[in-house]
Amino acid sequence: MISHFQLTPLYQTNQLPGWHLSFYYKGHSVKAVYHKNGTIEWPESHAFSEEEKQAVEAQIHELMLFHVYD
Repeated sequence: MISHFQLTPLYQTNQLPGWHLSFYYKGHSVKAVYHKNGTIEWPESHAFSEEEKQAVEAQIHELMLFHVYD
C-alpha cells in the first residue's frame, strides 16, 4: 500500500501537465515521474516485481484522479 503520497508539478508554469511523485511503499521511499499520458517513469534504482508494479500503478492512477483530475 502507498503512504505519504505527494506530487509536485513537473514544470514551473503549471500549464504543461506532468508531475514528480514521491511516496512510501513497504517502508521504502519511492520517487517517480507521472506523464500527461498516464505513463509512469520509474527510477532505474527501484525495481518492482511485475505484480507489484501493476498494483502500485493502479493505486497511483486512482490517487491522480482524486488529486489532479477531479
